[in-house]
Amino acid sequence: MASLDALWTHPTVAIGKDERTFFAQLGARVAELRKAQNITQVQLAETLDVSQQTVNAYEMGHRRIPVSSLALLAETLAVSIEELLGNTLPAKKRGPAPKLQQQIERIQRLPKSQQRFVMQMLDTVLQQADR
Repeated sequence: MASLDALWTHPTVAIGKDERTFFAQLGARVAELRKAQNITQVQLAETLDVSQQTVNAYEMGHRRIPVSSLALLAETLAVSIEELLGNTLPAKKRGPAPKLQQQIERIQRLPKSQQRFVMQMLDTVLQQADR
């Protein structure tokens, strides 16, 4: 019977068709990005602390790239993790508009008494808008 350590380090998990497709596409992206950076499989293997054969298996989609390696892999290939994984959607802008952000920063530089006055005015306006 296999020891628990052996099962932990070499788990046998079925891989579905969708996952196979995902890892094949990820591997192809890794190969393309690696070549664009003029990095050899041997160099990438040294960076990831794996064998060249393992890098080849990643690129061919025959082996899963461990999640723990994604950050270093993305950094080495000069892309974000999102780009590495194939997310091509533009990031949504978050936070306040630039002018509003500038005004908030200016208010933060005011003396506390003036900040309280601005806050009271804003509260009054927002309460009226809620009616």
